[in-house]
Amino acid sequence: MSRLYTQAVSEASGHAAQLFSAIKGAVGKVPNAYVTIGSNSPLALEAALNLDAALRKSSLSAKEIEVVKLAVSQDAQCDYCLAAHTLMGGKAGLSVDAIVAVRHGQPSDDARLDALARFVHSVVTTSGDVPAEVVLAVKQAGYSDAQIVDTLLAVASITFTNLFNRVNLTPIDFPRAA
Repeated sequence: MSRLYTQAVSEASGHAAQLFSAIKGAVGKVPNAYVTIGSNSPLALEAALNLDAALRKSSLSAKEIEVVKLAVSQDAQCDYCLAAHTLMGGKAGLSVDAIVAVRHGQPSDDARLDALARFVHSVVTTSGDVPAEVVLAVKQAGYSDAQIVDTLLAVASITFTNLFNRVNLTPIDFPRAA
């Protein structure tokens, strides 16, 4: 059960109602996390949506963005985001085995994505004090400086929702992650 106020989508008005309508039109439903964020701060929901829209235009592929979000969510132990991004990762082309591997920092069938996941795990677990060899390894895997910056933007994006869902105990409305 949510710890924060959650308004029924059908009862929303103003900016929250506009955002909920756009989300529902785009994906068919308004996920629980977005409902509660928007119920309390339409501004925060709009900012999160805008950040994700910017990421879709970034130098990272959809698959790479999902690797980042899965790795961060695993380290944050956010069951809600793990469920959501396991689903999204599959839609972006990640296999179930690859999803589990990137979450746990284990080798998968894609060494480049593995390097990205290792970099992200290092960013999160060192509070950004990433060893030089980890930065070098992600660059040697073929990631540009622009992609590293966009990766950090993706880390910031998913960190907000991880923190929100952990504070709120948002009920999971996606299939649970393996």
